[in-house]
Amino acid sequence: MKTLSTLILSLGIATLCSCGQTTSPSTEQTTAQDSTNQVVETIMARRSIRQYKPQPVEREKMEQILECGINAPNGMHKESWQIRVIDNPDIINGITELYLKENPNAGKKPGFKNIFNNAPTVVFIAYDTTYDLSQVDCGLLGENIILAAQSMGIGSCCLGAPIRFMNSEAASDYLKKLELPDTHKLLYAIALGYPDESPAAKSRDKSKIKFID
Repeated sequence: MKTLSTLILSLGIATLCSCGQTTSPSTEQTTAQDSTNQVVETIMARRSIRQYKPQPVEREKMEQILECGINAPNGMHKESWQIRVIDNPDIINGITELYLKENPNAGKKPGFKNIFNNAPTVVFIAYDTTYDLSQVDCGLLGENIILAAQSMGIGSCCLGAPIRFMNSEAASDYLKKLELPDTHKLLYAIALGYPDESPAAKSRDKSKIKFID
């Protein structure tokens, strides 16, 4: 009987030790997960990409990225943006050809393929000219887009120069293809694609941040 009691006690101690060993790594793993913020990592890892692989971003992925975009905050739920996506190389190349007629030196850049940093997919964002905070809404929309893309391994770059051209008379035929409402005007574009480069991070001036007491 004494031997049986000793055996039961020994098994109990062994079980407690075993539970302790199982719990400890799990706790450490949870702590490690808590200390890693995926959103912060995505923001800090994101770079402006200016060289892309030729394949366009899959439509299914683009739909998810754009859904993230339209879930951005926006004033009074106006959703004042208009979004157009082009992944047709004929259209991208057509815009590029017109652009090069106006800016022939642009095509001399090594590796130049199109005016959207050679991206195979371009998102055009237009703001509502009748709403004074529409550009803010469009900026928030764009940030969601580029961060969602980054989280899926898709590079991006916000573009202004191609939009200046798109808003000019020379590109009027292509602007019409976007079928924007009369109330809207192109604000900027986002180049999207699988990165073909890995640029280093550029420094940021933290002195521009001030806490006011």
